[in-house]
Amino acid sequence: MTEYETYKKYLEDKHGRKIDTLEMELDGEYVNLKYKFEKVPFNRIRRITGYLTGDTSSWNNAKMAELNDRVTHDFGTMEKI
Repeated sequence: MTEYETYKKYLEDKHGRKIDTLEMELDGEYVNLKYKFEKVPFNRIRRITGYLTGDTSSWNNAKMAELNDRVTHDFGTMEKI
């Protein structure tokens, strides 16, 4: 295993994420590492009608109607007293 692969494996094991890019710079006896992680897919989770969900595709008609009848509140116009 090369030194590059060893550092890459060390960082992936330490952080539990895959490395996208790794730059190594020798500074005397030290090695400076610059690295970026691979992007992690992000799934939005919302609380809708009392349920945590990321997707409503499996909801029945009654639950979808409940979602569509929801009232949202805008807090952007509130002023401090």
